[in-house]
Amino acid sequence: MSPTADLQTITLGPDGPTVPALGVGTWAWGDSLFWDYGKAYSDSDLHAAFDACLDAGLTLFDTAEIYGFGQSERLLGRFMQQRPQPAAQGAIVATKYFPLPWRFSKQSVADALAASLDRLQVASVALYQVHWPLSFLLSQKDLMQALAAEVKRGRIGAVGVSNYSANQMREAHGYLAEQGVPLAVNQVQYSLLNRTPETNGVIATARELGVTILAYSPLAQGLLTGKYTPEADLKPAGARWLDPRFSQSGLTKLMPVIQALRDMGEKRDRTPAQVALNWLVSQGNVLPIPGAKNAHQASQNAGALGWQLTPEEKAQLTQLTQSHC
Repeated sequence: MSPTADLQTITLGPDGPTVPALGVGTWAWGDSLFWDYGKAYSDSDLHAAFDACLDAGLTLFDTAEIYGFGQSERLLGRFMQQRPQPAAQGAIVATKYFPLPWRFSKQSVADALAASLDRLQVASVALYQVHWPLSFLLSQKDLMQALAAEVKRGRIGAVGVSNYSANQMREAHGYLAEQGVPLAVNQVQYSLLNRTPETNGVIATARELGVTILAYSPLAQGLLTGKYTPEADLKPAGARWLDPRFSQSGLTKLMPVIQALRDMGEKRDRTPAQVALNWLVSQGNVLPIPGAKNAHQASQNAGALGWQLTPEEKAQLTQLTQSHC
């Protein structure tokens, strides 16, 4: 029996793929601008992370053409090719289209998808998302029509958006519906420390439309792991150290949250990160996609599934983090 059989699952949108209730974000794969790719971790670390994810039953990998300027897709494609068959078929790929100003025709969408498929070394992807709600010369209507055409052509399984507001999501949903294609996901930043989707109408609208929320930065870029404390004087790699929340005062303010995550985790032999991810899963209709830069992080992430916080614990975390959002 594969580990996936024991994991909770979620269906993306009304009729998209059914995947484990936790995905894998690959922004850090190949990105040396924001992350410390090539210095703090290598391709072999990422390859080990990929294998560890699949071994733990985490099969959904979320990438984008812009991550590492195509390097994330290339690495994922290579790792899938090198995984012994038939295990490689276990990887489910989601990638993203970036609406650059010079992409002004439906053909440019088809070409961008073809380039992503080429880097990934696959004939189709399970989910194709629009990275940002930018409209230059290509309108949202034309963009959604181009994506719907690719669903019918069989090169993408489901259509998603990312960083769309409630109104933008509703508009995209409407244009796709005219083509008989549902909107499967809206990928937004969502964590215990960023609860904006709860207050700006995104989560309520997603529930109403049957759209699944993919939560990126679900550990607030490492803040919720408990690794960074005022005493540790540990600086995050890459550009994250510019974030004031990683400063001494920011971390001091965060300590009650970290302590609560630790206390809840210790009762179950779980880490603060696993508790923070479990809280997101427990919101319903939310699929967190934490990053994994090595095998240890990959198997740690998987430990967020298979157990439940009590309603009291969920309420405590919700209340504790209200002031941080």
